[in-house]
Amino acid sequence: MKKPKWVIEKEQSRRASAAETVWLFGLHAVEDALLNPAREKLHLIVTKNAQDKLAEAIGKSGMEPEIADPRRFTAPIDPQSVHQGAALEVKALDWGSIEEVCMGAEGLAPRVVLLDRVTDPHNVGAILRSAEVFGARAVIAPHRHSAPETGALAKTASGALERQPYLRVKNLSDAMEALRRMGYLLFGLDGEATQTIAEATEGKLNRPIALVLGAEGPGLREKTKETCDALVKIPFSGDFGSLNVSNAAAVALYAVAPIPRG
Repeated sequence: MKKPKWVIEKEQSRRASAAETVWLFGLHAVEDALLNPAREKLHLIVTKNAQDKLAEAIGKSGMEPEIADPRRFTAPIDPQSVHQGAALEVKALDWGSIEEVCMGAEGLAPRVVLLDRVTDPHNVGAILRSAEVFGARAVIAPHRHSAPETGALAKTASGALERQPYLRVKNLSDAMEALRRMGYLLFGLDGEATQTIAEATEGKLNRPIALVLGAEGPGLREKTKETCDALVKIPFSGDFGSLNVSNAAAVALYAVAPIPRG
């Protein structure tokens, strides 16, 4: 019996988490990785058509691609992946420490997103895109029970993986405490919370803010909730009160958009 796609992707994520290298695929993801000087690039496999479309990026990267037959694409990725004839083996990015990455930029109070057991690479990829759009300093997740860098995550992120810091830490609560020492307010999203994001952040948008989101279903762990400064909710119209975690992250980031200082 054929495995469902989500099972295949979960197995790939598990293997990628333990592996030293990652295979990115798809024209956008591969192009952005080729153009990223911070990305260590190892092996590029493309069809002739994809080579033509990526000619400029390949030239700038200095890589010598392996040309593959489109009917027999040789990259070690899921055959069902929408690879568009391009796959690139890379080393995972090293963004540095929380203290280095999460320091605020001049004139704007910084924002950070923390993910508690969000393992779906599509959700994490979409959250990286939103984080980049709204100027978050980083997306932070634990090493275990989170989505590592994979081709599926990179493709969903549509290039954001190369630009948006994605830090994976040993202990999420320790990371939250490190942010607190840096002056961050920690707000956990919880559907059962008594106050909305707007109510909790009123008069505080000029402060560093970290948004903490849990996996769909189980939500935030008790330890994570206890480490937050406050639990908040997104107000909904009528009886419908649930959002996909990536949509919730986008709405929450918009709700806490920083007020320019100075």
